[in-house]
Amino acid sequence: MNVTPFWLAGRAATGDEELTVTHPYDGRVVGTVAVPTPQQVEEAIAKAHAVRRDAAALPVHVRAEALMHVSRRLEERAEEIAKLITAENGKPLMWARVEVKRAVSVFRFAAEETRRWNPTMQRLDTDQGGEGRLVYVSRVPKGPVLGISPFNFPLNLTAHKVAPAIAVGAPIVVKPAPATPLSALVLGEILAETDLPEGMFSVLPVPNERASDLVEDERLPIVSFTGSVPVGWSINERVPRKHVTLELGGNGAAVVLPDSDLDWAAQRIGLFSNYQAGQSCIAVQRVYVDRSVYEEFLPKLAEVVGGLVTGDPSDEKVQVGPLVSEDAARRVESWVDEAVAAGAKVVTGGAREGATYAPTVLSDVPADARVLREEVFGPVLAVQPVDGVDEAFALVNDSAFGLQAGVFTRSLDVAFRAQRELEVGGVIIGDVPSYRADQMPYGGVKDSGVGREGLRSAMDDYTEEKIMVLTGLPL
Repeated sequence: MNVTPFWLAGRAATGDEELTVTHPYDGRVVGTVAVPTPQQVEEAIAKAHAVRRDAAALPVHVRAEALMHVSRRLEERAEEIAKLITAENGKPLMWARVEVKRAVSVFRFAAEETRRWNPTMQRLDTDQGGEGRLVYVSRVPKGPVLGISPFNFPLNLTAHKVAPAIAVGAPIVVKPAPATPLSALVLGEILAETDLPEGMFSVLPVPNERASDLVEDERLPIVSFTGSVPVGWSINERVPRKHVTLELGGNGAAVVLPDSDLDWAAQRIGLFSNYQAGQSCIAVQRVYVDRSVYEEFLPKLAEVVGGLVTGDPSDEKVQVGPLVSEDAARRVESWVDEAVAAGAKVVTGGAREGATYAPTVLSDVPADARVLREEVFGPVLAVQPVDGVDEAFALVNDSAFGLQAGVFTRSLDVAFRAQRELEVGGVIIGDVPSYRADQMPYGGVKDSGVGREGLRSAMDDYTEEKIMVLTGLPL
């Protein structure tokens, strides 16, 4: 099997070591990836630092066209890349295709935002001391970006770090997850086809134990991290003078109220508690159902979840594939067993086969169970009856996490109350918390992180305002 090179300052390179990528479903080898040496990592950082001023001065049309080129090439190679995502991640092909489509849109949105992203002017003669003065306000990159991407969306979450960096003229060094580096390396291959300057991007599949050298290097003043809570906050603590954006996860809650369409709610919750084998930080994990419709709703939900097709993720019909590893599936199994031992009931599912864990619905889950309190990151759903909106919203907020929440209701009053009261970064009315449009602001509060992704939000995050005051103008 040929060794896949990494991307060092825009060119293909190999190192002294290799990383083997295996398929989570059956363990077969799907790729071998070159690993950069410490000296090559240093070269990538040095070149990103050296090109930072040229990158910031790139004409808008150059940045926008590079982004559009990536969007077009991802679309042209969509099926190939979707199969690659499935191979390295275990994500069912149907969801891998969706991920590629989203990445196509991310780069297109970035190109559009680049062209719209203009400086502003403000008259200062609104005060007597400002007569004849005008302020010109632009945004400039804070410097090169370190983007650390996770395994669960190996292409699209890398796109969410790379696209806004190019849009604002900031060099970026990407560290993909060791389990799933192949998608990010294909993105590097496509970026290498553009006219971006040397040093504008690197994709470095270094082991996690070597990531601290990247995180702590002062020449990378921005860190955009998506991953686990402990690692994310440790990064924040280690580099207090850097600008750090953290997207750390959640235990997404959905509220089902009596005025909602119960069939729709069951279909959406059932599917989106399991759509990446639950390995999405906005997968539905907790469901609070008004007691008046609980007995009607629970069988509907169990029927949807029990009917999901599991198996080989390369099968066109499969909806739920394996977790990223057998160890991950064993952890999920242990958490469910622990909850059941404490009194929870398995409504459907509750069995593991290798790296695959059956889509599972639990009821009567104790309040202190890990499947409620922590992020399962697996296909497990806990359902609980509640007495009205007050109790439902209180339980949603009774969490260390606060990423997104879904509220199934037709009431505008309840919708705006949810927006005011729920301690989350996003409230989705009439649907699951798993809904994300790639162009909208996205991020959370509490242990779900800090900062926002979404193209314009990330562009603002990577830059800072810089002013120029013009004096003596005949306004």
